[in-house]
Amino acid sequence: MYRKNLSKYADLAVKIGVGVKKGQTVIIKAPINTVDLAREITKKCYEAGARDVIVDYNDEEIIHQRLLNSPDEVIKAYPKWRIDGLMNYIREGAAIINIVSSNPDLLSDVSPERLGIRNRVAAEASKEYKEYVLSGKSCWTSLAYPNDFWARKVFPGLSVDEAIEKLWDNIFKATRIDTQDPVKAWEDHVSNLTEKLRFLNEKSFKKLIFTAPGTDLEVQLPEEHIWIGGGQTSTDGDHFLPNLPTEEVFTVPKKTGVNGTLRSTKPLNYSSNLINNFELTFKDGKIVDFKAETGYDTLKNLIETDEGSHFLGEVALVPHDSPISNTNLLFYNTLYDENASCHFAVGSAYLLCIEDGTTLTKEDKERIGINTSLTHVDFMVGSSEMNILGITKTGDKVQIFKDGSWAF
Repeated sequence: MYRKNLSKYADLAVKIGVGVKKGQTVIIKAPINTVDLAREITKKCYEAGARDVIVDYNDEEIIHQRLLNSPDEVIKAYPKWRIDGLMNYIREGAAIINIVSSNPDLLSDVSPERLGIRNRVAAEASKEYKEYVLSGKSCWTSLAYPNDFWARKVFPGLSVDEAIEKLWDNIFKATRIDTQDPVKAWEDHVSNLTEKLRFLNEKSFKKLIFTAPGTDLEVQLPEEHIWIGGGQTSTDGDHFLPNLPTEEVFTVPKKTGVNGTLRSTKPLNYSSNLINNFELTFKDGKIVDFKAETGYDTLKNLIETDEGSHFLGEVALVPHDSPISNTNLLFYNTLYDENASCHFAVGSAYLLCIEDGTTLTKEDKERIGINTSLTHVDFMVGSSEMNILGITKTGDKVQIFKDGSWAF
């Protein structure tokens, strides 16, 4: 049954995740422990007509050792050949499939300062790559693969084998692999999300007001904003699904239009360090104060990545009554936890969330209020107590969320 489900999972990544086309090159970024899934995806890519499949394996244990033991000059450098090789394929139209399988606690013994340096250097080196991702010039998707450490983190009372099996079971359910026809199930799900998008885009709200315990936040939206979700369309007109699974619809906040306080409802696993029970205070869009019960230094380094990381780049709506949320599990993995909860992102905005966003100049972005940054990191704020009010351009009030779920 596992092999059958793994094959369906790979098929989903290829057909729904990136929509591999005949003659296309595909890049698979894969941790070394995910070799069976990487091989299955490779097979499915070729069956779909791919010209070539490039598998880029990585080992987070080696990264861990480098961060612990290498001199500062190594941490402050980033091998240009890695980005150059990747971009050569992407400029020619390659699709990207990211397999996620990290140990949530692996880097907890690395100083936040060194992690901050590593993240800033990598972000700076990856600017062109992120531009392709954020502007929709490339089709890409991410999907998860369990490992011993992650499974035991989610299910601490079980043996490793039991925890792995249970995590796989939840992943297959969340990605609808347990249905008779997962591809059809995803097509139906995307259609349902499209109905929500149609309503939000027709209303074209001027601002949103979020209220929940510890949260009282007003978020202005640019006049040109667009709600997207349930997949995206590339600049070449190809449909892709960046996250498998996904339950969100999202748009871009106005950079200087966020005021109030925002409290997290789930831990954020950032660079294998947990930031938990944190609160952000905004004035004219900028984070002017923050606190965290755990992971304060890691949060500080995230916010201080650059000027843009002091502002928000995404606001996303996810009902509390949804498949991942209803598992009542904390996954310690943003790919899953963000799809169980309303969330925001510190850092860059997705240009696809703005009319003609991919053609905007730097001056246009500043005029409209679009944030740019080296980073884009989601954090979760939703709960069964979240209420969201939409204010239209004429001042009408529309209840969007009530007690954590859609009100329409």
